[in-house]
Amino acid sequence: MRLLLDSHVLLWLSLMPDRLSDDARAIIADPDTEVVASAATFWEFSIKQKEGKLDVKVDFDVLLQRTIEEGDIDVIDITPRHGIFAGQLPVIHGDPFDRILIAQAILEDCTLVTRDQNIMRYAVPVLRA
Repeated sequence: MRLLLDSHVLLWLSLMPDRLSDDARAIIADPDTEVVASAATFWEFSIKQKEGKLDVKVDFDVLLQRTIEEGDIDVIDITPRHGIFAGQLPVIHGDPFDRILIAQAILEDCTLVTRDQNIMRYAVPVLRA
């Protein structure tokens, strides 16, 4: 199984793992599970922190380094194909960061780990966080 972590899930996994469901934690920890995060997540963190919409005291450069080196989580880049696909999705969810994650999950054959109810309205495989 290949999992793409929604932004809030990556934060929870790093800072507050007890917020995740037991099932999600177990599947993420399974050595047979490939876990990825999106470059868009770090872009979102940076923007939301600067705007005061993300009230966590985290150095996202450190989080990125820890994610890659210690967390055994790969980071996938945003490609033009992802952007085009995200733009063609039905406008159920207005958040462009979530729309790119949905596109990446679909195109990269990932299950998206999230608690976002709007994401669950798309035809994307979801694991409830």
